[in-house]
Amino acid sequence: MEIEYKGANCVKIATKTATAFVDANIAQNGLKVNLSKANVILATEPTQKVDAGDMFFIDMPGEYEISGLGIKGVAARAHMDTEDQKNATIYKIMTAEASVVVAGHIYPELSEEQLETIGVTDILIVPVGGNGFTLDTTGAVRIIRKIDPKIVIPTHYAESGINYEVPQNDLELFLKELGKEAEQIDKLKLKGGILPESLAVYQLRKG
Repeated sequence: MEIEYKGANCVKIATKTATAFVDANIAQNGLKVNLSKANVILATEPTQKVDAGDMFFIDMPGEYEISGLGIKGVAARAHMDTEDQKNATIYKIMTAEASVVVAGHIYPELSEEQLETIGVTDILIVPVGGNGFTLDTTGAVRIIRKIDPKIVIPTHYAESGINYEVPQNDLELFLKELGKEAEQIDKLKLKGGILPESLAVYQLRKG
């Protein structure tokens, strides 16, 4: 399995049998992504809808099986929702090598029922930029502590070449709050389900 970072909250998750993109509507951020090889496109909130053509498009909670990928969507309160709304979807993507959870722009409180539905998580992809639009450093760390993954991949932070409607915080603020350093890599590659023994943070270079 390989995970690539495309900018904003967009990631590409590829296995031998399938390729999934999450939150691919990044044109408003001055970015482009090639979806031609995608089997499935996931949207964590309504603003992330794209023209998926003949590809499988998921933007709501539920359980799905697509080209060897097990996908579970969990309803969640979006960061800008009122208390009684759940306009966001957390996705758990299960592959032969690892389970990957994409948090999206959620409010930093998860119920025991949501955590039980999410279950054991190997890799957590979580936005950290804050400033009222998405999880800030404190909220992101709270989610990490609750889900307890082996690997964290931060997204949606201040970075040259990415335009945000609301300025985002630097990644360093998140790392300081978490008390971890990040290893910079082009993409995360996992073989044989081998995971670190303690929490590791990877900063994926935008590709």
